[in-house]
Amino acid sequence: MPRKAVLAGALLSAVVAATACGTTPLLAADEIVAPNVFVTAYSWHDNTPPGSPTISHPVLHSTAGGTGTYDDPVTVAVGHSRETGTSVLDIPAGTRIYLPAVRRYFMVEDTCGDGPTPQDGPCHSSAEAYGNASLWIDLWIGGAEESALFVHRCAADITGVKAAVLNPGRNYAVASGAGVLHDGLCDTGYGDTLVSR
Repeated sequence: MPRKAVLAGALLSAVVAATACGTTPLLAADEIVAPNVFVTAYSWHDNTPPGSPTISHPVLHSTAGGTGTYDDPVTVAVGHSRETGTSVLDIPAGTRIYLPAVRRYFMVEDTCGDGPTPQDGPCHSSAEAYGNASLWIDLWIGGAEESALFVHRCAADITGVKAAVLNPGRNYAVASGAGVLHDGLCDTGYGDTLVSR
């Protein structure tokens, strides 16, 4: 089934479920609610090249970063394909994504995968292996000031099938702190419920 059809069906399901519960979500006209996105995280310690915030498709940031607000979303990496002879991202660069599980906004600015053929990596072709996920996104969590062990544990806490909103409005709640990893905290675990400000 085409990815757009899956996401459109997910949006309809979310609206029907919210209406049945007596609430109506405040969705922007072009928002797409995707309930089954496989989310992983990458950091300063395991980026390509390691020990750097280098990104492949800068839009708002010249290197990976962001605080997580609508105006300063955190960098996110997505899979890509070279079937047409050029690298085509699974989600276009510059697309905003909101994740209720971390209560932050993200923007596609990087490519997921490494090695000589990253397009053949799991970010592009293996999302379905994880809880019927329709997409795979890899969140930048930074971590230059933290131990590799702490950052790895945070990435493990983030990893899983989560709800996401593509092309979100600016009305969603944003947790305090700059980024997912901040002030010695791994700020995750808010659940999949969309909360407006």
